[in-house]
Amino acid sequence: MSTTLAIVIAVVVVLVLAGLAASLLRRARARRELERERLAEQASGHRQEADAHASRASSLSSEEQAKRAEAAEAEEAAERHARLAAEQESRADALADESEQAAERASKEGKAAGRHDEQAADLEEKL
Repeated sequence: MSTTLAIVIAVVVVLVLAGLAASLLRRARARRELERERLAEQASGHRQEADAHASRASSLSSEEQAKRAEAAEAEEAAERHARLAAEQESRADALADESEQAAERASKEGKAAGRHDEQAADLEEKL
C-alpha cells in the first residue's frame, strides 16, 4: 500500500503542478492580451495624431505657397516702384538742369533788354 499511496501522492502532486502551470499560463496569456490591447490603443492614438499633423502640415504648406506667391508679387511691385522712382528722379534732375538753363537765358535776355533800352534811350536823346 505504501507504493500505491506514493503513486497516488505523486499523481496528485503532478495534477496540482499541472493545474498551477495551466493557471499561470492563462494569467500570462491574459496579461499579454491586455498588453496587446493597450499597445493597439496607443498605436491608434499615435495614428490619429499623425493624421492631424499631416493635415496641419498640408494646410501650412498651402499657406506657405500662397505667402511665397504674395511675397514675389510684392517684390515685383517694389522693383517696379524703384524703377519708376529712378526714372522720376532722372526726369527731375533733367528738369532742374533745364530750369537753370532757362534762368540763365532769362538773365541774359534781361541784360540784353537793359542794354537795348539804354541804347534806345541814348538814341532818343540824340533826336
